[in-house]
Amino acid sequence: MGMRLEIVTPEKRTFSDVVDLVVLPGIEGEMGVLENHADLITTLTPGELRYTKGGHEYELAVGEGVVEITGKSVAVLTDMAVGEADIDEAAVTEALERAEAALKANHLGDEEIATVQAAIQKSMAQLHLKRKRRRV
Repeated sequence: MGMRLEIVTPEKRTFSDVVDLVVLPGIEGEMGVLENHADLITTLTPGELRYTKGGHEYELAVGEGVVEITGKSVAVLTDMAVGEADIDEAAVTEALERAEAALKANHLGDEEIATVQAAIQKSMAQLHLKRKRRRV
C-alpha cells in the first residue's frame, strides 16, 4: 500500500505522492522509513533524500529542516529540495567558492558563520547529487 511523502519548501510543495520507502539524511546518519514506522519527529540535515516508488529509486538534494513521521506518512519541511535536473552545477560551484572565500576572510560574526556553513552544506549536497552519476 505505501505511505504518503510530502516535501514542502518555503516556495512550494515540491513533492506529494504515495511511496514505498524513504531514506532521509539525519543528524546521526541516514534513516530509512517504511510504512507503519513508529511516530517520530526528527531533524533533517543537508544531503540526499531518496524514495522508492514502484521499484524505481528517486533522489533529491535537501537542506535543513524537520521531518514528521507517522505510520502512514512522512512530512518533510525543508529550506531546499531539488532534483538533479534542476541543479545548475556552475552556479552551485560558484556559490560554494564564494561561501568558502567568505569563511577564509575571517571577518564574520557567529551568526554569519553559521549561515555560510549552512550554504556550504546545501551546495555540497547539490553537487554530490549532480556529480554522482559521472563516477559510475
